[in-house]
Amino acid sequence: MTLELGKAFGAPVMLNANVRDGSLRGSAADPGLPVLIYEAGEALRFDEFSIRAGLRGILNVMRAIGMLPPSKGRNPARRSEPVLASYTRWVRSPTSGIVGQMAKLGNTVSKGQRLATIGDPLGVEEEILVAPFDGIIIGRSNLPLTYEGEALFNIAAFDDVEQAENLVEEYSAEYQPEPHDS
Repeated sequence: MTLELGKAFGAPVMLNANVRDGSLRGSAADPGLPVLIYEAGEALRFDEFSIRAGLRGILNVMRAIGMLPPSKGRNPARRSEPVLASYTRWVRSPTSGIVGQMAKLGNTVSKGQRLATIGDPLGVEEEILVAPFDGIIIGRSNLPLTYEGEALFNIAAFDDVEQAENLVEEYSAEYQPEPHDS
């Protein structure tokens, strides 16, 4: 059921994550309720793109389960089948220091590609953080300072990274906010 809800939501990429004890997702899963979590945007910030896409996804799910009637007016565009991530992994800081970010959220990365540099405050020592496998960055820290072991980048692996990248680009183009008149 959850896979069908994810498809109805309409996001280009899905991840089937394990339930964590003590989490809201875990509490809902205990009695056997399907759980769908939409993660987008950035903490403590309003992101019009993510809000617009999330609202559309919620309405899509509500229509799919019969809580709302089918959409009237414009015909909804035929969505491509979303791709399911094979797995994800957080790439952690090898040392404490100042983060020089290179890779952006949504970037496709190749194994061995530079994600960021971590330098000491005096600029004497510098470590390069690289992607451990091919994938797409689905999460990242925006903090300028890091401690050894902190999670900096969450990378999702796909059977076909190029297909996932194309779907993300199409989705992004559809939900970009309209430019505001000045």
